[in-house]
Amino acid sequence: MKLRQKLIMILLFLLLSPVILWNGFEIYPGIKNSHHDFSGASYMNNEICILCHTPHNAIASAPPLWNHELSTASYTLYSSSSIDAAIGQPTAQSKLCLSCHDGTVAIDNIGGNTGGTRFILPFGYIGADLSSHHPISFTYNSALAAADDQLADPSSEPSGLGGTIDEDLLSNGQMQCTSCHDVHISRNTQGCSGCHFGKPSLSIWKPNDNSALCLTCHKK
Repeated sequence: MKLRQKLIMILLFLLLSPVILWNGFEIYPGIKNSHHDFSGASYMNNEICILCHTPHNAIASAPPLWNHELSTASYTLYSSSSIDAAIGQPTAQSKLCLSCHDGTVAIDNIGGNTGGTRFILPFGYIGADLSSHHPISFTYNSALAAADDQLADPSSEPSGLGGTIDEDLLSNGQMQCTSCHDVHISRNTQGCSGCHFGKPSLSIWKPNDNSALCLTCHKK
């Protein structure tokens, strides 16, 4: 093979490497080398998905195929005299996120292990006091939008991702952590630098320049 052809092949490999195989399986290109990639840790066995998911012996009460020990914390909730939504304890995807991010369960408590020693503190720590965070785990529907004239109707308002707010950002009609955050970081095509060097917004569903993500739901 001529030198020019070899250089072209090397260049193509480097360009395509974020989306080709990892341990023989195609994965979301954004997870690799992002802040959700723990594959290099000793307890991960060079795998990228098992921190959260497992094909066998998953926690039945926490789909999809959940592998991480759940938190039993009771949370202090967001409260405001102007809010019309009914805010309750975290559920669904938000409960899964908090199994690491509330800091009460070790990151390496996976696959039935409950004796882990590695905690999320301080990076990514949220804690059990959610009173200063955006409310989660509440029903966001047309009725709520009608009661609060500063909210868009999720059944008809475009999300900017191809469908409506309800279709693209809500989980069974509820606002959850995953309504704003893309845990698989699918917009990151830059590896380490995508999340760790000046562009943390890649872990949300779309850029929040000029509060664009916020204004998807909030009419201000």
